Amino acid sequence: MHTVAVLALDRVIPFDLSAPIDAFGWARLPDGREAYRVRVCAEREEVASGPFSIRAPYGLELLAEADTIILPGVEDPPETLPPGVTEALCEAAANGTRIASVCVGAFLFAATGLLDGLRATTHWIAAPDLAERYPRVTVDPNVLYVDNGQFLTSAGAAAALDMCLHMVRRDYGSAVAAHAARMSVMPLEREGGQAQFIVHDRPPAPAGATMEPLLNWMEEHCDRDLTLEEIAGRAGMSTRTLNRRFREQTGTTPLQWLHRARVRRAQHLLETTPYSVERIASQAGFGSPTAFRERFRRVVGTSPQGYRRAFRSS
Repeated sequence: MHTVAVLALDRVIPFDLSAPIDAFGWARLPDGREAYRVRVCAEREEVASGPFSIRAPYGLELLAEADTIILPGVEDPPETLPPGVTEALCEAAANGTRIASVCVGAFLFAATGLLDGLRATTHWIAAPDLAERYPRVTVDPNVLYVDNGQFLTSAGAAAALDMCLHMVRRDYGSAVAAHAARMSVMPLEREGGQAQFIVHDRPPAPAGATMEPLLNWMEEHCDRDLTLEEIAGRAGMSTRTLNRRFREQTGTTPLQWLHRARVRRAQHLLETTPYSVERIASQAGFGSPTAFRERFRRVVGTSPQGYRRAFRSS
C-alpha cells in the first residue's frame, strides 16, 4: 500500500495538516480497499497547532519509509528547519520519494534547497516573500498547484485538495480520484489561473436552475460548431439574456462553458480510448487538431499526448 507521511512541524496550520489526511483517506480502490496508508509524524513528541497541540504517533524515521511526504504550512515559516528535518527530506528525495507542500509549506520545502531551479507556488499573498527569500525558485502565484514530477507545491490550503486529488489520479486513475473528490465534497471543476479538471464530469447546475436542459443539450452536442446565436435560439431567448442568465447560474459564459465541456470530453477520450489526437479533436468539437492542442495545453497545462501518458488507464 502507498504510504503518505504528513510532517507536522511546530505551529503547523490545522487545515494544512488535515486537508491531505482527508483527501488521501477518502481514496478507495475499485474493490473498496483503502488506496493509501496515511501517517502523521513530527520532529518531537508534541507540537503546537493553532489553538491546540498534537501528539504525532511517528517520528522523522517515518520519512524514510514513505512513498509520498506532505509538508503542511506553519505560522511564520522559519528560514532554518529543525535539526534533522532537512537531512531526512533530502535523503528521502534522493531515494525517489515524492514530496509535496501545502500553502506556505512551500517555504519549508524551499529551505531544503530541493526546489532550487524549479517552478513552485504558494498562497498568493505569500508569493512575493517566497520569491524574495528563495530567488533560485521560480514562484508562480497564478496557479492552484505546480507538478514538477517528484516535487509538487500547492497554493492556499483549499488548493491542497486539488493537488492531492491530482496525485490520486496520477497514482490510480480518474475513477478513484472522482470518488475521492465526491467524498471530499469537492467541486468537480475548479476555476483559477490554471483550471483543474480532477474528474471529467461537469458540475451540476444549482437545484431548480432553468439552464439545466440547455446544459445537457450543449454537453450532448459539444462536438458541433455551436454559435452563441444557435445556443440562444435553443434556449428561446436573446443572446444578451442568455449571457446574463448563464452567468447567474453557472458563473461563466456559454462559450467558455462550451470550451470546458469540449476539454472534458477530450480528457475522457484520452483516458479511455486509443483514438488518435485527430479523431479526438473532431469528436470533442475542436475545429482542427492544432486548435485542440493549443486549447488543451492552455487549460490542462500539458499536451494531449502527455496527458494520455499520465492518466490513461492501463
